[in-house]
Parts: sequence; structure tokens; C-alpha cells
Amino acid sequence: MPAPTATPVCLQCGAVPNRPGVQVCRRCGIRFGDAPPEFAHLASCPVCYETTDADGRLPSQLQPGRRLDINAHLGEHDRFPVGDDAWLETLRDGDRIRIGRWSAPFDLVRRYLVTGVVDAGRNRLAQHNAIVTAMTQVQRWGRNPDIFGDQEEWRLARDAVAELMDRYHRS
Repeated sequence: MPAPTATPVCLQCGAVPNRPGVQVCRRCGIRFGDAPPEFAHLASCPVCYETTDADGRLPSQLQPGRRLDINAHLGEHDRFPVGDDAWLETLRDGDRIRIGRWSAPFDLVRRYLVTGVVDAGRNRLAQHNAIVTAMTQVQRWGRNPDIFGDQEEWRLARDAVAELMDRYHRS
């Protein structure tokens, strides 16, 4: 059984009560601390993109065997960052990221760096350009593939993405 948290938390959406004594989440309608319904839309971490399990919790990185609500999980990211987000922000250009002479959607590139998945989540289409194509190629064939009909632009973009991956995960 998971250890109780000091503040009650909705295990479906991660909301906390807006005042003392509130026992039911106003978003979801379930009691704070109760497991979410079987087919509920569960909370996802905006840092590591991990979705909570059916019990509304995630495994602790600090204490193996302990399970945390989404808010406590977010707190653990202070000690266990997924990469060098401060440096990545220096490459941001509005809602895009500039990598060498290319640019791509910032959120898509960050999600790829964290998860290794290019599709950017359910029901979202990726905007395909040189960087996104390079991320797809690196995911599928590795960093230095031998691709029939390879283009110089794609090779240069793959090199830029590989360098970005190395720098981001160095911390």
C-alpha cells in the first residue's frame, strides 16, 4: 500500500483541494486518494511524459517500491532531471528550436530527446521537416546509417540531432 501524502491528491488528474476539508475533486468527481475509474483518462508528467498507472501513481526513483501521485513524482524531477532543459531553452526560438541551420517544433524535439519517440504523443501529427526526418531516421536506423539514396541535407541534420542528443543527456 502506498504511503499517504500530506496533501490529498486526485489520483486521476493530479488536482489538490483548493481549501481544507474538501474531499472530492471538482474536475473528476472522485474522492481524493481513491483509485481512478477503470477507463479514466490518467494524468501524464509534463517533464518525462510518463502516464500514471491504473492506480493513479508512478514508481518512485528515490525509494524503489514506493508509488507516488503525479505531484510527488514531479517533485522528484528536481533530484532526477531527464536532461539539461536549461541548456535546451537557450536553443528555443519562440515555439520552435533552432538546431544548426534548421528549426523544428520545440515540444516535439524535447519529447524526442526524453522518450526517443518521434510521434509526439497520441492523436498528434508531427510537422515533417529536416529535423523531424533526421529524428525519425536516427530512431529507425541509428546515428550513422547506410541509406540508399541518402541526401546530404538529411545526413547533416542527423549529425546535428545526434550532437544535440549527446549534449542534452550529458548532465
